Amino acid sequence: MIKVLWVVLAVLALFAAFVRLAPSDPARWHVAVEGGDADFTGGLRRVLPGRAGDLARLDAIIRATPRTHVLAGSVAEGRITYVTRSRLWWFPDFTTAEARGTDIAIWSRLRFGGSDLGVNAARLTRWLDALGQG
Repeated sequence: MIKVLWVVLAVLALFAAFVRLAPSDPARWHVAVEGGDADFTGGLRRVLPGRAGDLARLDAIIRATPRTHVLAGSVAEGRITYVTRSRLWWFPDFTTAEARGTDIAIWSRLRFGGSDLGVNAARLTRWLDALGQG
């Protein structure tokens, strides 16, 4: 029984290490936000009409979020991709915000698993509320 417990703990440790240390390729995640508003398993996409001028404010709101850093891009470039990690397992979620004409398009999605249990939607809702768009 003790051996089984050690094997389970070792598997969990390897899984945790993989999730935390897996590289995040900007070429894969820092891409254009295509399409309009949509909800899907593990994420969502929102378009804020006429809010392109608020990209810098949105960037500041997102950067102030715990466990969040910029993967690629900048306000000056008009597209920024962020990685936000979950508290316990440090699962990475990716969010891309970009100025698209006069709009801001935001795409939040998970990297691992089939469901994020609504975490991306809740986080994006908080950001939009802070921006005054919620």
